[in-house]
Amino acid sequence: MSAFRIDRTTPLSADEAWRRLTDWPAHADQVPLTTISVLTPGPTRVGTVLVARSALGAAGFDDPMEVVRWQPPAPGLSGHCRLEKRGRTVTGWAEIQVRGEAGLTRVRWEEELRVGRLPRLLDPLTARAAQAVFGRVVGRLLRG
Repeated sequence: MSAFRIDRTTPLSADEAWRRLTDWPAHADQVPLTTISVLTPGPTRVGTVLVARSALGAAGFDDPMEVVRWQPPAPGLSGHCRLEKRGRTVTGWAEIQVRGEAGLTRVRWEEELRVGRLPRLLDPLTARAAQAVFGRVVGRLLRG
């Protein structure tokens, strides 16, 4: 598995940071050649299913995911979302944590993923590439 973690601090409220980070279609606005479809009627909750489709023309793959933990931030409580990746090409999980403290909000995005038939030898390279992509996505979503 390729594992990585992204930590950010933002002046946004925990509620606003959560709203932006869990606006699934907005993620696709930050990733070239990718669209995201939410297959389950809103609002997001445990059991919500979404599919990220990455493609160039007819060549591409789907990354289906299911929300298995959904705890929005509340006074004195951190927000926590866990997505399980259920595809044939990409498997693993992602977790988003949002914690407000002292006028700032701390965000953590952790992920473990496995990409299809890529040899495990390439896991460190995959992790670095994914961390760069998702780091950019998180940063842009938090800047709005």
